[in-house]
Amino acid sequence: MLSCTSRRPFTKLYSVIASVAMSVAAALPESPQTYTLLKKTKISPDSCLLRFALPEHRRYLGSDPMLPTCIKVRLPAGTDVYNTGEPTGENAEKSYSPISHPSNEDYFDLLVKSYPRCAGGGLGAYLCSLQVNGACSSSDVPSPENVASEIIASVKKPRIMHGNPSVLGRWKHVGLVAGGTGIAPLYQIAKILLEDTTTKTTDIRLLFINRHHKDILMKDELDRLAEDHPGRFQVTYSLTSPENNHMEAGRGTVEMAQRALPPPSDGDGSTMILICGKDGFVETWAGSVGRAPPKPDGSKGPKIQGPLLGLLKDAGYLSSEVFKY
Repeated sequence: MLSCTSRRPFTKLYSVIASVAMSVAAALPESPQTYTLLKKTKISPDSCLLRFALPEHRRYLGSDPMLPTCIKVRLPAGTDVYNTGEPTGENAEKSYSPISHPSNEDYFDLLVKSYPRCAGGGLGAYLCSLQVNGACSSSDVPSPENVASEIIASVKKPRIMHGNPSVLGRWKHVGLVAGGTGIAPLYQIAKILLEDTTTKTTDIRLLFINRHHKDILMKDELDRLAEDHPGRFQVTYSLTSPENNHMEAGRGTVEMAQRALPPPSDGDGSTMILICGKDGFVETWAGSVGRAPPKPDGSKGPKIQGPLLGLLKDAGYLSSEVFKY
């Protein structure tokens, strides 16, 4: 029989192993962790570009530096987002897709829009109120009294697009349809495709729809992509409140899709159209996205693509050629 003294090394070894296991678990991107704000840039009257540092033990935001990323940000309970004396009652969460390439080391960038006050909202305003090291804000967005300089967030599992999370080496022609802040995940996907020389994608065509010219987020960056990749990246802008004769007008038509996007390919696997925006926008273009029943813990069930409807169906695309991001 082992004596108490002889058992001590094993007890100590077990403690070390348990400690290492806990540290490894904490380092996983999927676990809630603290991300510190490094830089904040106001890019429109109600939108900000935010750069966050990764924790010291992490090199990339996600587990795979070539897969699109998405994070779930937590709005802590008790936060007085709008400085009204009415703090939030419970933790709230919202998902954001970074615009930075997933292979970026040590940091990632979020494009965030601060929507007007509404029931169950506030996360965008909360993020836009963040200040680097608590610096004073020059933004028009109200800031809580105790301004934060970091967030709690977790990286979501890679999104499966028609059976595979990867965007590299899959399609020859890629069309992107974005409405407002729906540009964020599509911009990241465009960067992944354009910066990888081994991909078989020969052309990427983006249709970006907004209300006013001032609402076009990241226009300079998009125009630069088109300049840097002539013939391979093309962007078409459309405004629902026309004010520029050099842009398309309206929320979308079959003819607009035919002008701005790669044509259908009869389901041969060479073409993919990715669409992202508010629910009504996606529904107009491709039909609504459904949800599976709630999970046992009460959280929302996974999204379900649902049948392809709307403008893209009328333009001749098949469901295998469209993904509602």
